[in-house]
Amino acid sequence: MTQALALEGVRVIEFCHVVMGPTCGLVLADMGAEVIKVEPLDGDHTRKLTASGAGFFPSYNRNKKSFAVDMKSPSGHEAVMKLVASADVVIENFRPGAMDKLGFGQQALRKLKPSLIYCSLKGFLPGPYEHRTGLDEVVQMMGGLAYMTGGRYGPLRAGASVNDVMGGMFGAIAILGALHQLKATGVGQYVQSALFENNAFLMGQHMLEGFATGQPVKPMPDRIRAWALYDNFKTLEGELVFVGVVTDTQWKVFCDAFGLQDLLADPALKTNPQRVVARPKILPIVTDIFSKMRKQELMAKCDELGLPFAPIAKPEDLFDDPHLNAAGGLVPVTMPHSGIKTKVPGLPMEMDGARLGTRMDIPKVGEHTREVLASLGYDAAAITRLAKDKSVFYL
Repeated sequence: MTQALALEGVRVIEFCHVVMGPTCGLVLADMGAEVIKVEPLDGDHTRKLTASGAGFFPSYNRNKKSFAVDMKSPSGHEAVMKLVASADVVIENFRPGAMDKLGFGQQALRKLKPSLIYCSLKGFLPGPYEHRTGLDEVVQMMGGLAYMTGGRYGPLRAGASVNDVMGGMFGAIAILGALHQLKATGVGQYVQSALFENNAFLMGQHMLEGFATGQPVKPMPDRIRAWALYDNFKTLEGELVFVGVVTDTQWKVFCDAFGLQDLLADPALKTNPQRVVARPKILPIVTDIFSKMRKQELMAKCDELGLPFAPIAKPEDLFDDPHLNAAGGLVPVTMPHSGIKTKVPGLPMEMDGARLGTRMDIPKVGEHTREVLASLGYDAAAITRLAKDKSVFYL
C-alpha cells in the first residue's frame, strides 16, 4: 500500500473469546489498529478448543498483541485500568453483566475516559431476550435460518458461524462510525451488535418474500427455484457441477451452444417464468447432456459462454484455489500448538489497491505483556514484581 493503514494510531483493547468478539477485533487489526487482546494468565480458553472449534483461534487472532493478566487481582486490575485509559476503543463479548462485576463495564470505563468507544457483542440487543445466553446455533434455530437451510430434512444450522462472524463485522462497522463522530464531538459512545438481530437481518429477504407473495416461504431444499436451470448436475466422472441460466440472453446462449434449438424455438419457453413451470421438461434433457461431459469440459464451456458455474468444493480445497492464491486472498499464519505455517482467508476487501494481510502472527499467551506494560510506564522492576505475584504472565 502507498499510505498508512486506515486505522494506524488507534488502540483497541479486546476482552473477547470464541468467534464474534475476536472477529470484530480482527477487522480493526487488519485495518491497522493496535489491538491488544486481554487474556487470563493461562490464555483465552478458545486456544484450547478441539474438534469443530480447532480453527477458531488461529482464524481470528492474527495482527493482535497478547496481554496476559489476572483482572481480579488488585495489581492486575490497576494495570488494565491504565491500559483502558490509553485506549480509543474497548470491545467485549462476555455474558451480560460479567464486565460490570469485574469493574470494566461500559459506564465505569466511559466515566474513566469520556472519549472511549465501548463495543459490546452479545447474543441479543436490549429487549425481552437480552438476559439469555446466545450462541450462533441458538439464534439460527429461533431466527429462521436453520429452518431455511434444512427444510424437509429438519432444522439444520448453516455450515459456518455466519452470525458470529457477521455480528463481529457489524460491531466493527459501528465502531468505525463512532470513531468518525468522535472527530466532531470529542465524545465516545456505547455501541452494540448481537447474534439474534444479525440473524433477523439475514432473514429480511425471506420475510418480505412471504409478505410480497402472500405464501409461506419455502426452505431452500424445498423451494421453487427462481430460474429454470439453477442446479447441481452430475458429470461423466460422477462429480457435481453447479450451473445456472438466469437471464433470457443466457438462455439463448445456452441453447445455441448445446444444440437445444427446439427448446429455444418453443413459444412456451420464451420467458423465464414459463421455463420455471417447464422445469420437469427441461431438466432431464440438460441432465442427460451434462452426464456425457467431463467436469473440466463442462466448466470450460460454461466459462467460455459466460454462464454461472461452480465446482462443489470442500473447505480444504480452498488452500490450493488458484484465484485466492494469486490475488492475496490467503494470508500466512502459524498454528499455535504445532508451530506449522499455513494460510487462512484474509478480509474479503481491498484498500488502496492492496489486500490486508498478516503484519503480526498469531500471538502466544502473554507474548506482548512486557511491551504493553512498558508502554503504560511500568519499569522492568515493576513488571517483574507483577509477574512474581501472578498478576501478569509474560514469555
